[in-house]
This record gives sequence, C-alpha cells and structure tokens, in this order.
Amino acid sequence: MSASTAVQSRPGGRSARVRAAVHRAVEELLAEDTSEALTIPIVAARAGVHATTVYRRWGSIGDLLAAVAASRFSGDIVVPDTGSLRGDLEQWAGDVATDLQDPDVLALIRASIGSGGAEGACACSTDRRNQLAAMIEREQARGGTPPDVEQATDLLLGPLYYRAIFTSAPGEPAWARGLVTDLLP
Repeated sequence: MSASTAVQSRPGGRSARVRAAVHRAVEELLAEDTSEALTIPIVAARAGVHATTVYRRWGSIGDLLAAVAASRFSGDIVVPDTGSLRGDLEQWAGDVATDLQDPDVLALIRASIGSGGAEGACACSTDRRNQLAAMIEREQARGGTPPDVEQATDLLLGPLYYRAIFTSAPGEPAWARGLVTDLLP
C-alpha cells in the first residue's frame, strides 16, 4: 500500500482534543465556584473553541455536564477484592466517601444533577452502582448469599450521596464503612 492510499490515524485527533479541553474547562469553572451561571458560551470560551462546536457535540449544558460526570466517575474507584464481601464493601465505601469529600467532585455532582436531571444523576452514580453489582456477583460466585444490588444501593450509596450533596458534612470514611454493618449485620 502506498503512502498516498494508507489511512493515517491521528492519535487523539481534533475531536479528542476538543473533548479534553471542554471537559477541563467545565471542571475549572466549577472549581472556581463563581456565582456566574455555567453556560455553553462560557465553557467554549474557556476551552478555546467555538460555542457551536460545543452545542453540536453536546446540545445543552445538562448534556455536557452529564458527559463530564460520566467521564469523571467511570473507573475512578477500583473494585476491591479482599476475599470477603464485607471487606470489599467496607474498603469501597471508605473510598467513595473519600472521593465525595473532594469539593471539585461535589461541585460536578451538584451541577450535573441540577442541570442534567435524571441523566446527570445517572452519570454520577451508574459506575458506582456497577461496582456494587460486580462485588455482589463475585460473592454469589463464591457461594455466598449477598443482598441484591438495589438494597446495597439504598443502604450504601444512598446515605453517602445524601450526606455529600445535601449536607455540609460529607460522610467520613469510617462512618461509610459502618454503613456496611447495616447492610450485612
């Protein structure tokens, strides 16, 4: 194949650079905690791209925030494998609580839920729910009888997110590990 007919791929390419710049701009703007409303033109200006580029790709500020949240929260916490469901859940809950204490994380969650509604909320919690499901499935494979994912979500993620989002005192890791006792008495 000649050089003129070979397909050249651009590592990352313009699309990846735009995505990274826009995501970084959203995170920076949220971290600045200004009273100015987060809008696509403001994000575009910070990212150094034209607003129509952002509108074309994400459509609305809610969709953009949901995309940033989904990107931020996917794979951010590793599913522990301590050999027991209790150990896994205690380590995981402590890690989630630590993550939720980060002011930048909280700003992203609050903005995503506020502007993105249900889609924003899902973007902030889907990966963590999947992590719970993975730990529960692993326990089933070991022959245990774990709670179902809904129950684990209600008793672990519910209080963690409630404390982080709606109070001024996010849960401490030790408190979060204690939630496991409510799930696995």
